[in-house]
Amino acid sequence: MQFPLIQGNLSSIQRLEILDLYKGLMMDFTLEFEKPVSELENQIRVLKETSHSPNIDISHEIEALQSKVNRMLEDIYTKLTPWERTQLSRHPQRPHTIDYIDKIVTDFHEVHGDRRFSDDPSMITGFGFIDGRKVAVIGIEKGRKTQDKIKRNFGMANPEGYRKALRIMNLASQFQIPVVTFVDTPGAYPGIGAEERGQALAIAQNLEEMFNIKSPIVSIIIGEGGSGGALGIAIADKVFMMEYSIYSVISPESCASILWSDPKMAETAANSLQLSPNKALELKVIDGIIKEPAGGAHRHPELAIQKVKEVISQSLASLTSLDLDLMMQMRFEKFREMGNTTLVLDNSEEIKG
Repeated sequence: MQFPLIQGNLSSIQRLEILDLYKGLMMDFTLEFEKPVSELENQIRVLKETSHSPNIDISHEIEALQSKVNRMLEDIYTKLTPWERTQLSRHPQRPHTIDYIDKIVTDFHEVHGDRRFSDDPSMITGFGFIDGRKVAVIGIEKGRKTQDKIKRNFGMANPEGYRKALRIMNLASQFQIPVVTFVDTPGAYPGIGAEERGQALAIAQNLEEMFNIKSPIVSIIIGEGGSGGALGIAIADKVFMMEYSIYSVISPESCASILWSDPKMAETAANSLQLSPNKALELKVIDGIIKEPAGGAHRHPELAIQKVKEVISQSLASLTSLDLDLMMQMRFEKFREMGNTTLVLDNSEEIKG
């Protein structure tokens, strides 16, 4: 959710009051399909406040409403359209890369710069420990507040970000330190400066060289996984998607702009692209789906983060037990086989690889 910049001759107190209002609006952010649930939850909050009054027992009413909320959550979230899933993957309260690092990685030391041009704040890289195992961590961060979003370039990495990520992966490879990546980006930054500094080449080099990293690589799509900007850090031995994340060759808005010259057709594009983890798993683009708490990761971030940690730990344990050459060969063959799956079109015709 974007808010206008605070302008005009306002006192410091007035500015703080407006910022607090913005913060409250962000915390109460509700998607259209979430509104029926939100209304019931507001009723439960009011009843709980009332229940503090003496001689009033409305616990049964609260339990009945909570049961209704639970049923409604299950009904809504098991029938999400691809466009609703896209909106959910972008929810402002979803855990970001920095949240996963804070909760999962201990003794994290961030590493900056690509040794060629500059540092890219949208790409976080460094070393730390997950369950006592030393790991290299790479993740794309979107930012939350306005200034942080600008600093992180809304999660769109520049070529120096991808070169920094590759520098860390090569360093990890020298010491056979496992690599964990968190993907959350609408795509690589398409600005003129980024293109002048070799955006396409930087991503292409990552795609090529990640096949030669002599360390286990686990990648988690935690929100949006858009285009080559996502794939540039997702050539991994194990790739997992969060239940309400998306992973696509192009964002719905960009797809709509190309096909219909109208970004407002994004919903149609999302539905046509069949953006869902189940479809990605069916096509063997990913290795598994990480189930989210009822209602999505933004409703219970701590639980969602814990589930991700468990999957990472289990994956690293199984990968580190493999012969290194075999693991790298399996990584190559996994991606080489992609695209050889039968696709069923709307008109029931088939395209076979």
